[in-house]
Amino acid sequence: MNTDNSAIERQNLSSEFRENPIAREGNIENVPSSKTYENAQRVFKTLFDEIGKVIVGQNETIEQVMVAILCNGHALLESNPGLGKTLTISTISKVIDLSFNRIQCTPDLMPADITGTTVVEEHGGSKVFRFEKGPIFSNIVLADEINRASPKTQSALLEAMQEKQVTVAGVTHPLERPFFVLATQNPIEQEGTYPLPEAQLDRFLLKIFVPYPDFNDELEIVNRYTSLSNPTTERGITKDTLLSLQKLTREVPISNDLKQRAIQLVMKTRDDKFIEYGASPRASIALILAAKARALINGRNFVSEEDIYAMAYPVLRHRIILTFESERSGMTPDDAIKSLIGSLKK
Repeated sequence: MNTDNSAIERQNLSSEFRENPIAREGNIENVPSSKTYENAQRVFKTLFDEIGKVIVGQNETIEQVMVAILCNGHALLESNPGLGKTLTISTISKVIDLSFNRIQCTPDLMPADITGTTVVEEHGGSKVFRFEKGPIFSNIVLADEINRASPKTQSALLEAMQEKQVTVAGVTHPLERPFFVLATQNPIEQEGTYPLPEAQLDRFLLKIFVPYPDFNDELEIVNRYTSLSNPTTERGITKDTLLSLQKLTREVPISNDLKQRAIQLVMKTRDDKFIEYGASPRASIALILAAKARALINGRNFVSEEDIYAMAYPVLRHRIILTFESERSGMTPDDAIKSLIGSLKK
């Protein structure tokens, strides 16, 4: 398919999806039609095909980032350096036609460096105050190595994440819509870092682990980026289509049985011998929303048991604190979550 035809098809997909009355109005009193889900599935195929032109592998990482975006939530990505976190996020922003800014967090980064500042200008002999926007005024903000920023700067960023607005010199400025913060941290280098407090970690919908590529993927990465080719992407959908998909995510049906099972899983974290502190009710909301988004991405008009269990790991791993004995024995949060899922399946 040539470039012109591809562009026409993407435009038709976006307009077809927006014209669906349920997707447009977000009518939660009716179950969306099967055509709505078929349209959504085609949109996601277009998105992932475009992202795949630049990013090799990382399918689960990309899916989970898209889950966070569909849920209108934020995500914390943890991995070793050099695994393409920045490239992945910037590519997703291009494909969805969203503005993108990167903030390199350092100990000397100040809150004003993120939110912006008020400057004084002289015009005709009089002084005029003008607000200069900081990098947080973007649809997608990558906060690179967030645990290197000072607690004061972290608080300013996380407050903006929660309120979707910033206040400078007594004036409130709304942020872009949609607005997502995708933060990264390095699990190896801990010297000179400021770990995020548990209350602030809870503001991230997901904590995503970015794995090393397998042999075939790494070979493809080497072939692709040591040649003269320059992989590029085209816009897959518009902001309006994304907003419609966010509404549709909340309309994906889930049975009462699965809803209760998700809540039971979260509640088990509060009464487990390996866990010192369990997850809050915010985790139950996040788990059900994330499961709905995963179902939609995979072309289903219902939430399955697998959606609940698959999303339990990124939803819960940063919301539970293991006991000292558990950590000393080498247990990880994912191990504890796996154990809880196993007990729930019995």
